[in-house]
Amino acid sequence: TLSTQATRAMRVGKSESATVIPDTMKAARVSDYGDDAAKVLTIEEGVKVPTLEDTPPAEFKDSMLIKVLSVALAPGDVRVMSGKTRELQGPPGGPPYTPGGDVCGIVVQVPEDEKCRFRVGQRVAARFLNKPMGALGEYALVSMSVCDVVPDDSISSNEAAALVSSATVAVILADRIKKGDRVLIFGAGGGVGSHLCQLARLRGASFVAGVARDTQRLLEKPLCCDQAIDYTATDPFSIQTFKDDPFDVIVDLSCGNFPKIVASKSKSKKSIIKSASKGGRYYTTNPDKPVFELHSWYGAMKVFLFPALWRAIYSRSIYRYSLPSYSYVFALPETSDIVTRTLNLANEGELQASIDPQAPFPFTTEGLRDAFKLQGSYHAKGKVVISVSEE
Repeated sequence: TLSTQATRAMRVGKSESATVIPDTMKAARVSDYGDDAAKVLTIEEGVKVPTLEDTPPAEFKDSMLIKVLSVALAPGDVRVMSGKTRELQGPPGGPPYTPGGDVCGIVVQVPEDEKCRFRVGQRVAARFLNKPMGALGEYALVSMSVCDVVPDDSISSNEAAALVSSATVAVILADRIKKGDRVLIFGAGGGVGSHLCQLARLRGASFVAGVARDTQRLLEKPLCCDQAIDYTATDPFSIQTFKDDPFDVIVDLSCGNFPKIVASKSKSKKSIIKSASKGGRYYTTNPDKPVFELHSWYGAMKVFLFPALWRAIYSRSIYRYSLPSYSYVFALPETSDIVTRTLNLANEGELQASIDPQAPFPFTTEGLRDAFKLQGSYHAKGKVVISVSEE
């Protein structure tokens, strides 16, 4: 239920029509940094609705206001709440703040700009805009630069939020897979991995193996991996059939397994991935060190940039005949093109949104806490989605 406080009418775009937007709303609020959502996360009434009128034009010149329908959580939401990366990822001004998230919602206000391609009433999916607040409220500002209209009938709002969040990353990674490749995906059961399994097959991979705890799910639709490995029971690097027929591509969405590949080669053992000279490629989206160890830009470079550069050189020099090429992929969409491609794939039935069976969570204090707890466990089976309001 929206706040009963005074409302205002705003002109929207070129239209002479107006939409009524309340002054305040319900929104999730993090009161202080902490790992336990039950202690720091609640829903509050009377939170100010962000507007295009009272935000700095230079900072929000490409933003528009939406009524939020669904929000998808990501690992970064949990890290920010913990405060362990506050120097680099902390919200402007620190707590209290509204968290989240990649979002689907209805456009209620756009800039008065002749070139604006969005119109009031459209349902859109947008990647998270980090300022001035998150999307877990009844209204949110989103960036038009990484956003597109959601097909009306084929994709639900919960699915749209999941797709714009993790499937866009999977699309970027899938572009590195070639027809006929044998592919191994570490973290195949998570949000990105669940979509990447589908896209790897769509790209023409001849064999797809997934590493996760829930192996049965990897073998079923829509993931349909050829082989599923439970990493708690079996070390993928020890599987003899993988050594006999090594992979062309390893996509590591977990904790960085490249050192294990180097170690196996240093012991003169067969590797489960081809060498660079034979087309072997190792892609990772995560550093070897935990992200919470980052406390400065120099620290971030030590974790992300320096090791990635060293390993790229290391694997492409004299070791190209034994090791795969190494690439750290910062797979975050920077334009709407990836969002458009992702939504089109889903609209055409070639990609299915992967959402954890426990989701969508309700937009209540208890529901939010349960959602953050599941996201923080790193064992979600697909995306963790919160349903904020009805269309």
